[in-house]
This record gives sequence, C-alpha cells and structure tokens, in this order.
Amino acid sequence: MGMGALKRQLQLQDLPNISTVIARKLRQAGLNTPEQLYAMGSKEAFVRIKLQDPTACLNMLYALEGSIRGIRWHLMDAKVKSELKVFFAKLNQ
Repeated sequence: MGMGALKRQLQLQDLPNISTVIARKLRQAGLNTPEQLYAMGSKEAFVRIKLQDPTACLNMLYALEGSIRGIRWHLMDAKVKSELKVFFAKLNQ
C-alpha cells in the first residue's frame, strides 16, 4: 500500500483555531481547503470574511493566522499579534 493511501484530505476544521463556524465563514468567502488558506494568507482571508460578516473580530484574524502557522493563536508572538492588530484597526477606520 502506498504512503498516504489511507490519509484523507486535510480539512479546514483540522487546523488549529478553526471551529466549524470559522470553517463555514471561510467557505462562504470562497476558501474550501487549508491549501487555499495558506496561499491567500490570514489578512486577505479575513478581509473576505469581513465582507460577508462585518462583525468579524480581531480574535478571528488571530485564529486564521495561528491556523496558518499551525499553532493555537494564544501562543502567537506578541509582535505578530500587534501587527495584526494594526491591520485590523486600519480595516475598521
């Protein structure tokens, strides 16, 4: 049996921080796979979600970035968080 024959495709919900709610919002924004999310990046993905859902919050942006990095967002570097916070503030001006 070849390597990966039994391995199913990684789903959005398999990523850290990605709840079924966030996964649904990502799909509504046109992102269906982790690969698409990795390629787009957290900021662009968040902008797309925010167009669909104006109430999308800073923690969701953190969650997306953490999922791309493969970690819980609480563990992200303070520098990364502050950069995302600046981006979020500009979006909400």
